[in-house]
Amino acid sequence: MDFSKYLELNKNSLADFHTHTSYCDGGNTAAEMLAGALAKGMKAYGFSGHGYTTYDESYCMLPEQEAAYEADVRALTEQYADRIEILCGVEQDCLAGTPTRDWDYVIGSVHYIDCSPEGGSIAVIDESKEIWLEIVEKYFGGDVYAMIERYYETEAEVVTRTGADIIGHLDLITKYNAGGEGGKQGAIFDEGHPRYVAAWQKAVDKLLQTGALFEINTGGMTRGYRTDTYPAKPILDYIAANGGRFILSSDSHAPDSLCSRFEDYRHYL
Repeated sequence: MDFSKYLELNKNSLADFHTHTSYCDGGNTAAEMLAGALAKGMKAYGFSGHGYTTYDESYCMLPEQEAAYEADVRALTEQYADRIEILCGVEQDCLAGTPTRDWDYVIGSVHYIDCSPEGGSIAVIDESKEIWLEIVEKYFGGDVYAMIERYYETEAEVVTRTGADIIGHLDLITKYNAGGEGGKQGAIFDEGHPRYVAAWQKAVDKLLQTGALFEINTGGMTRGYRTDTYPAKPILDYIAANGGRFILSSDSHAPDSLCSRFEDYRHYL
């Protein structure tokens, strides 16, 4: 999908396309989320419920829920056609493959990695710091950067595997990294380490060739996990320097965080 016509609205905090409802892991109904968008004067809005993953049903829409979700969103689209443009999208996890329904757009994200060379050992990387560290020890012999390299190898395939229009929270692997400075208390790894930088640069170089939009995701800041966006500034600057294009996303799970802090990052657009 071509988001070009929405980017000016997006830059001015009048459009947001990464949002979640109670159909998946959000806290509000579709109608409540849309009411929040209307209250903020937004002109375009995208619903992007988590697509089904066989390896974890705890956070996503089940197959039977996807039809209800789409029907709900389409009804709202018709009801509010004179006030706001509404799109019905999906956030698809990379390992889940191409969506089974014909959504208006797809956000491709990596929440899981396959930890085994043989395949079949799928682990979640954004559930908790404790689980994150367990994965490193169990599957990667305590080598943090080996796990990170597997993550970015997966990330490099996210557009190819999902057909994504938007690349979601590219460096989600940093969620529990307390700012990312190697010497900072609580940091798991150094985001300036040569292996880390090489891993993300290799993934970005491949993703740049797809033409998909890179999401500047403010959700980690809103929920208190980060002091910076996904991806972090060094990655944003690298993408910009190499001709990548951006879209601002709140990854909102509640109406009050829609378009959160877009004004701080609109210059990237």
